[in-house]
Amino acid sequence: MPTTPAAAVGMTVLDLARAGRFAEIRDMFAPNLRTMVTPESLQAAWTAALGQHGAVTAGGAPLSEPAGVGADVTLVKIPVTSEHGEATVVVAVSDAGWLTGIQLGPAEAAQPAQPWQPPDYADPRVFREQDATVGAGRFMVPGTVTMPDVPGRHPAVVLLPGSGPLDRDSTIGRNKPFKDLAWGLASRGVAVARFDKISYVHGDPFARNADFTVDDDYVHHAVAAVHLLREHRAVDPARVFVLGHSLGGTLAPRVAAAEPAVAGLVILTGGAQPLHWAAVRQLRYLASLDPDTAAASQPIIDTMSRQAQTVDSPDLSPATPAGDLPFGVPAGYWLSLRGYDPAAAAAKLSKPMLILQGGRDYQATVADDLARWRASLADRPDVTIRVHDADNHLFFPGTGPSKPSEYEQAQHMDPEVVANVATWLTTGMSPPERS
Repeated sequence: MPTTPAAAVGMTVLDLARAGRFAEIRDMFAPNLRTMVTPESLQAAWTAALGQHGAVTAGGAPLSEPAGVGADVTLVKIPVTSEHGEATVVVAVSDAGWLTGIQLGPAEAAQPAQPWQPPDYADPRVFREQDATVGAGRFMVPGTVTMPDVPGRHPAVVLLPGSGPLDRDSTIGRNKPFKDLAWGLASRGVAVARFDKISYVHGDPFARNADFTVDDDYVHHAVAAVHLLREHRAVDPARVFVLGHSLGGTLAPRVAAAEPAVAGLVILTGGAQPLHWAAVRQLRYLASLDPDTAAASQPIIDTMSRQAQTVDSPDLSPATPAGDLPFGVPAGYWLSLRGYDPAAAAAKLSKPMLILQGGRDYQATVADDLARWRASLADRPDVTIRVHDADNHLFFPGTGPSKPSEYEQAQHMDPEVVANVATWLTTGMSPPERS
């Protein structure tokens, strides 16, 4: 297994790409990603990028910093000179030395990520934060409780992040949408519990336990966090809610079914389409953004489609090799998720719900995901569904088709979304319609 420091791995990848040795780059990818990458697709993507920037003529000193999307990934940012100006090669490297991603970005991407700054809608003078422990035993994770600093018992909410090894702030680059949300809600009288995901704290859980399930990933810690809040002397135990974003929103009804004390749900752009097919849809969307690289993406789409079909196959069993399944995640996880319909599960709950959706979101969409929530819940008087047309998957406002590059610049969660959630949690009323 590679043991080269991340910066050296990044420079090696750049040298190999400039030399056209893409088979060697493919072999540097993490095993669970290697099946979705071919030398041909890497070469086509690199060639398409060079078509915009021109050939790379020189590389500068690399800058290494934590990726923010996981505890075990480092971003190596290499400033390069190309025929048409400056650019940045960004290489993602795991702590084990495996390559997990490579892209060519603008020159400003080489700059260090700036520290997070509080949003205007947060007032740190009116709340305090406390360290917390969520769960027990070897799967215990650290967290934070953000508590309004005024007398009385407050409504409270547990935050569930999206997929992957996310920290308690759902950090992505220089952005911390869950910290935005926690501070914004606490400024409006809502207590908030958030925690690092088990995959962030303990590394790849599948490497130690092939039977790791979606309940291990989400439900057990979410229920523990609900109990933590209900036992807090400044929390009204009858008003402890669960808020899930993305895959956290998908699993929020499952948490409420497991813990009847949950008072209600807030679902932020929650996926309702099966996760394995949503991944295929997302790949197709990303390929459509740049016709020059669409052909390079097709082998990856084909591989993911075959893996998704394997998840649906009646032959799926705990013995199915992880390499035959999406993201290299073992069969136990997919078996625990495969029969779960989040919208149908939500419909069985006699609990109020607020469902908010980003209109520009391509990861969970109005057409593919919100439509399923609406079909199951739209006739419920205790369910409010609202689309924030300008927002992407992280509820960052913008214009035009949403792209992953939108997440690079420092920004904050839409203040209207935070205000809507706070109003619903504190008053039990639907947010006012926008004019």
